[in-house]
Amino acid sequence: MDLLFDSVGSAIVLLLSFDRELFEIVFVSLNVSFSATLIASVIGIPGGFMVAHSTFTGKRFVLTCLNTLLALPTVVIGLLVYSFISRRGIFGSLDLLYTQKAIVIGQVILIVPVIMTLTIAAISRIDKRYRMTALTLGANRVQMALVILKEARYGICAAIIAAFGRVIAEVGISMMLGGNAKGFTRTMTTAMALEYDKGEFVLAVALGITLMSFAFIINMLFHFLQGRTRSEVV
Repeated sequence: MDLLFDSVGSAIVLLLSFDRELFEIVFVSLNVSFSATLIASVIGIPGGFMVAHSTFTGKRFVLTCLNTLLALPTVVIGLLVYSFISRRGIFGSLDLLYTQKAIVIGQVILIVPVIMTLTIAAISRIDKRYRMTALTLGANRVQMALVILKEARYGICAAIIAAFGRVIAEVGISMMLGGNAKGFTRTMTTAMALEYDKGEFVLAVALGITLMSFAFIINMLFHFLQGRTRSEVV
């Protein structure tokens, strides 16, 4: 217990001193996580809308695949992307391995199914009368889609927040594709793993406190938006 309390106390001092190394790691984590979430949102929200509002053969299979991908281990994604961007891979000439771009690619693959699945759920809760009313009033398909997305906006925002929480806390992709290079690809989770291996707990605990703070804020936003979604449905 003494080790824990001493580490927490030293970690708080480190946070309050605005340690440069600490905030460099936090910046890298936020940079790759925000980038991955933005790209995944651009892909996942339209994809989720199309699946939710389309009737086609194999739709149930697509939904099953998306739900299965929600449980896909990060190390599997890391291995898959590594095989494509390593020197002997198809995209080896692009020199993406051990860069922030490589981490972003892996994280996008990780959270696109999350955003699509939650977007489908959010849109499916919208009363079909909204769609029929918009079409009756002369709206085209694009305008009708915008009406539906506006009604489902809180659910979609919750999907984005959940996806961001997923990537900022992952470690497998960041470690395998980023290489944990100091000042370049070292994220909060990979730095915590490294500091633990070195037996230096102060920085690891400080990063853990920072990560838990982000997780708390993310979950507060997620529950707030879920509450707004339920109130709109009622």
